[in-house]
Amino acid sequence: MFTLKNYNALITGGSKGIGKATAELFLELGANVIFTARNKTEIETLESELRLKYRNIQGIVADVTNAEHMEKIKTQIEISWGKLDVLVNNAGTNIRKPTLEFNDNEYQTVLDTNAKAPFSISRLLHPLLLKSSAPSIINVASVAGLLDVKTGSPYGISKAGLLQLTRNLAVEWADDGIRVNSVSPWFTETPLTENLLQNETKKANVISRTPLSRVAKPEEIAGAIAFLAMKASSYITGQNIIVDGGMTVNSL
Repeated sequence: MFTLKNYNALITGGSKGIGKATAELFLELGANVIFTARNKTEIETLESELRLKYRNIQGIVADVTNAEHMEKIKTQIEISWGKLDVLVNNAGTNIRKPTLEFNDNEYQTVLDTNAKAPFSISRLLHPLLLKSSAPSIINVASVAGLLDVKTGSPYGISKAGLLQLTRNLAVEWADDGIRVNSVSPWFTETPLTENLLQNETKKANVISRTPLSRVAKPEEIAGAIAFLAMKASSYITGQNIIVDGGMTVNSL
């Protein structure tokens, strides 16, 4: 039950951070992995690194907000596997600034990447998930979708929407046998948070709110994602696993 052997998985935003850690863990657990990223150099670097140990890894240069790119991914999955067992909607972005400083384009960029893209990709790949005997979707959301963590209102809106998409699809697609869950991290050591966490005052504030007194590592988020993809979680759907070191239950 605690394996992903021979599972076919697509991980968006898989060249660094949580996506990279998830790709590595899935490979370790026996999965075949296709990952996407926008940067060709990052893809080639990760492919070269992982192919020293694993053969079942492919990287595709793609922007999740580009419909043509998503069709290219679908075609590659059809050619390589003919079906999809696991979809990890991990690609995300943020622009940290006060609400009044956002322009419409910045707002739309955050919403398109974090909320619209998972909606579109899940629908596009639904026929390939139907061909799996144990299909699942895992959306990488955030505690910012649950409460204000000073990451900006568009980001919070997008992640709250992703959590609701998770719940809706879990119910809608249950008859199709597709489980849909989400994982909501707190601050994690990734390129997206690197600049913020280099500010010792801000990092100290994050840690002071966290009972485990540290920032998460990408591998710790990947572990929750992998569990939700396994048969070990076969009766879990529509749920959100909060991976936050206890932050959201800390009343202080």
